[in-house]
Amino acid sequence: MKTMQIAISVASGVDVSALAVSPADAQACLVLAHGAGAGMAHPFMNAVAAGLAERRIATLRFQFPYMEKGLKRVDSPALAHATVRAAVRCASQHFDGVRLFAGGKSFGGRMTSQAQALDAMPGVEGLVFLGFPLHPSGAPSVDRAAHLYEVEVPMLFVHGTRDKLAEPEQMRPVLRGLGMLATSMEIEDADHSFSVPKRSGRSNEEALDEALDGLALWTQAWRID
Repeated sequence: MKTMQIAISVASGVDVSALAVSPADAQACLVLAHGAGAGMAHPFMNAVAAGLAERRIATLRFQFPYMEKGLKRVDSPALAHATVRAAVRCASQHFDGVRLFAGGKSFGGRMTSQAQALDAMPGVEGLVFLGFPLHPSGAPSVDRAAHLYEVEVPMLFVHGTRDKLAEPEQMRPVLRGLGMLATSMEIEDADHSFSVPKRSGRSNEEALDEALDGLALWTQAWRID
């Protein structure tokens, strides 16, 4: 496994850093956007990148501009979308010839799907959401799902049954409405951070392994030979 730091130009005067993790025999690459409150080097992001590398999936993690500057307020949707697009272009060049997927954790996944819905990103075969933030905690709603119906590539939703930002009663009807393009993978007892309680009888690492196993299998299922 090889890790390389990369600089990505988003727009004039706007540059962000990225980390490319490359297994020796990569079969796919996931452009992996971070959540709203933690950057690309957060332990969760590190664990996902390392776990996917073990499963022959490369990753390109990147910072959103606000995180690059150390700010707390997230970027405007337009700037976030532009950053996702720049990261996808970078991954396409860096991992030339490797099948390309995009998505991310929570906020990062939602910014990726919004970008895809507005204008499909070249080369992206599917989207992956690690905890799609369907609604704020304690305020169940499906409003944030409206743009998903404009996405025309397969989507994988990996989420916990205790996710307070994607209550099952709200999430399941959305997934049914998306039809064949949506695949749901529920991690039993996991919360929005994919942490599980001791009573579940397994560790957080085991819960994440289940999620990454499913993710890897899903990318293979959409292979076009």
